[in-house]
Amino acid sequence: MKLIVGLGNPGKEYEKTRHNAGFLCLDLLQKTLGFPPFQLQKKFTAFMSEGDFGGEKLILVKPQTFMNRSGEAVTKLVQFYHTVPENLWLAYDDIDLPLGEIRIRTEGSAGSHNGMKSVITSLGFKNFPRVRIGIESRGASAAKEQDLSSFVLHAFLKKELPIAKKALEQSIKALLIALKEGIQKAQEAYN
Repeated sequence: MKLIVGLGNPGKEYEKTRHNAGFLCLDLLQKTLGFPPFQLQKKFTAFMSEGDFGGEKLILVKPQTFMNRSGEAVTKLVQFYHTVPENLWLAYDDIDLPLGEIRIRTEGSAGSHNGMKSVITSLGFKNFPRVRIGIESRGASAAKEQDLSSFVLHAFLKKELPIAKKALEQSIKALLIALKEGIQKAQEAYN
């Protein structure tokens, strides 16, 4: 069994923002896999959908604790399901990657991402797989100088949407390869 968690912020006002790339990834994965619609599971403070893929149970999770407290929901799930680090996968936006690029890692630091800082601090370990979805375009199509928190909490610009959509599609393809053939194969194909 694997927990696949997308990071983001709950609420209509954040739905299409850069910081919700993790939620957008999970929405696309749920549709691609044909899993049931996400349902709120109050005891986990998360929207969840589950199904079978290649004989393995997958639980897709969108924490509803807001980004900076993502670790609270993730920790509840990891403890409840007795999930080992290699079976906890995260998808999230990364300001340090150019818009449209993705990176697959088996572990790493949180970098400047507050949601990942919360997850790593709450869990006490950082050796879990992740898909980082690049959202940085300051100076390319968005203004070069702007506040980081303002930047991530704004929607993609119209001209950025095709690039962001392609990155989300690639993140799904990478996840499917990782699930079928292993993370190394996904890294070879997309890093």
